[in-house]
Amino acid sequence: MVMADKPQYRVIGTRPLRPDAIDKVTGRAQYGADTRQSGMLRGYVLRSPHAHANIRSIDTSKALAYPGVKAVITAADFCLPGQTVADLPDLTTNILAGSKVYYHGQAVAAVAAISDEVAREAARLIDVDYEVLQPVLDVREAMLPGAPVLHEAMRTRTPEGPGAEPSNIVAHAVVVFGDPEAALADCDVVVEGDFSTRMVHQGYIEPQAATAMWNPDGQVTIWTAHQGSFPARQATATILNHPSSKIKVVLTEIGGGFGGKIAVYLEPVAAMLSKKTGHPVKLQMDRVDVFEGTGPTPGTSIRAKLGATKDGNFKVYMADMAYENGAYAGTAANYATMVATACYDIEHVRLDGYDVVVNKPRTQDYRAPSSPAAAFAMEQLVDQMAEKLNMDPEKLRLQNSSREGTRGSMGMPFARIGHEEIVQAALDSDHYNSPLEGPNRGRGTASGYWFNVGLRSSVNVTVQPDGTVALSVGSTDLSGTRTSLAMQLAETIGVDFEDVKAAVVDTDSVGYNDVTAGSRVTFGTGMATYEAGKNLIAAMKERLATTWNVPADDIQFEAGKFSSPDGSKSGTFKEIAQLVVGRGPGLTVSGSVNAGFLQGGGFAHHIVDVEVDPDTGKVQILRYTAIQDVGTAIHPAYVEGQLQGGAVQGIGWALNEEYFYDDNGRMLNSSFLDYRMPTTLDVPMIDTILVEVPNPLHPYGVRGVGEPPIVPPLAAIANAVAHATGVRQYQLPMSPRRILQTTGKIEE
Repeated sequence: MVMADKPQYRVIGTRPLRPDAIDKVTGRAQYGADTRQSGMLRGYVLRSPHAHANIRSIDTSKALAYPGVKAVITAADFCLPGQTVADLPDLTTNILAGSKVYYHGQAVAAVAAISDEVAREAARLIDVDYEVLQPVLDVREAMLPGAPVLHEAMRTRTPEGPGAEPSNIVAHAVVVFGDPEAALADCDVVVEGDFSTRMVHQGYIEPQAATAMWNPDGQVTIWTAHQGSFPARQATATILNHPSSKIKVVLTEIGGGFGGKIAVYLEPVAAMLSKKTGHPVKLQMDRVDVFEGTGPTPGTSIRAKLGATKDGNFKVYMADMAYENGAYAGTAANYATMVATACYDIEHVRLDGYDVVVNKPRTQDYRAPSSPAAAFAMEQLVDQMAEKLNMDPEKLRLQNSSREGTRGSMGMPFARIGHEEIVQAALDSDHYNSPLEGPNRGRGTASGYWFNVGLRSSVNVTVQPDGTVALSVGSTDLSGTRTSLAMQLAETIGVDFEDVKAAVVDTDSVGYNDVTAGSRVTFGTGMATYEAGKNLIAAMKERLATTWNVPADDIQFEAGKFSSPDGSKSGTFKEIAQLVVGRGPGLTVSGSVNAGFLQGGGFAHHIVDVEVDPDTGKVQILRYTAIQDVGTAIHPAYVEGQLQGGAVQGIGWALNEEYFYDDNGRMLNSSFLDYRMPTTLDVPMIDTILVEVPNPLHPYGVRGVGEPPIVPPLAAIANAVAHATGVRQYQLPMSPRRILQTTGKIEE
């Protein structure tokens, strides 16, 4: 669906082949584990077998004596003079544990040796004396008085100031609009529920890998598959107590991230091992390491109420939202307060968000972090409200939809947004208007939101002698952003897409770029690319002014063509580039922006049909449609892929995926054999409907599209299952066993 107010473009909206495709499908692309350096050693990380324990001592002597071992390091190697491991900050102790381990699988020590096999054998010889402590594994239990305290120095941050006593509650965020308590008492209808989700992993196909070389002159080079070379450089510099200007990060191709590769895990360890040995050192995780030692998304407990008038006008929403941060502090619940009510115009709101530490890996982002769980609660309550009011749930959503000028959940009014349009598109769709026949079948819908950050981006553009251009970017390409950025540059300077060659370069070769996350690259780095294109046109005019003997300001540029004021002289971008660059000095320009924190945002709406087997409890997805306001679809095929990928990940989250721990905090399903992700046999073709409501904050109307599509699936599938079985699901995943338990077929 294309909105009437969308401009017509030459390049934007087309579907060129991605230039990196051939290398990736033929295996020539170089990923993190493909890095090879002369004299390179292999590293291995020893991990904790306990979820909560004090470290009394670490004896590395036997490992150091093992033939072929070149170095062994612990957290003590990261201490400054006069500092002990107890003084190390959380950022460092999540790399190698200090005086305590906080989760099963936490890194404790690392070995560098002549081979991977030698490093593994030597690591087994490291003697760690643990004092095992009681773990706390449930977010609500961790909040109770008397629960085992993870960090004695932690005090809860509240609007009134820090708490007086040690606590597992990192922070209590409060958002209040209107008078929620009074409004709730005046409502004609109130629905409520207690919802919970489990930790799930991003499921990227490539495990973390990093190689580092610490030169004798103090210059450090790191090759890594990371979502942000500049943030990785800064975090590594902080941990190593080394100047960031002496660290160069070279990005390899990345085999997925989805937010899970924002933190550093191996980079500082590889660098320290290299410093100790004088050789480059490569570290890479196996799948067990990834599950147990990197960051999943938080588990949650959300208690929520929605109140409305008998006519279906939402009046009040109240939610108590507790998010597991894993072993170290985070801001997941704070994010939740920023998105929970975004889809609807609700006058009275109270949101209490609790970030809580538990003895599990420190959580990381996963596509629209915190929003899927918040929508799992809100959108089921909307569905229940529709049932109580005997209203069509889509029409109820449309009646209460946020729109331009609606106060968002952070208090600021929305600019032009497209939630109304996507709900209307659902109402008009073939899917929603098709019959769903047969027993044990149900249809569910849900909306979701994720804000779109811009942050800081820089690019360089160099004109080649033949009139083509090279675009150098510093943003990790997770989803084809080299192509989407090249398309925006081609549109800006009026050349064909094939005349722009885009490459991701290292931290020494381009200005600062924030992490590839927050749906920001096509948006934020796209703005920097647009600025660079405009700067290039201005620079070309300055060069051309001398050749044509006219003032630069009088030269016109339109649709890729330069022309003199009287029209007697003209030329395409390539023709003029060959004239003023091919025969003259080189020309490189840059573009840099700080596009801020909140920029437009994106709304998604999904429709799903399911069939539930009453004997086995298995949920089969019959049909799925993902609808989204995508602003302007730069490359529609990429956008469709983002919607489909987010939907499939949401299906896995809803039906099967979870971190499963025993009572001692040991993860029992840390492999893809036992951690059940969807395959092609589990999902149908995902239909997509692209609604384009251009974002007024971007020169081409771009909205970030990567994160919103994972938000609706959890609630949409739960609503469909409720309609199929007559029993509502308040806990994820909706596995066959849980379906049978809640429908009374088996006892819990």
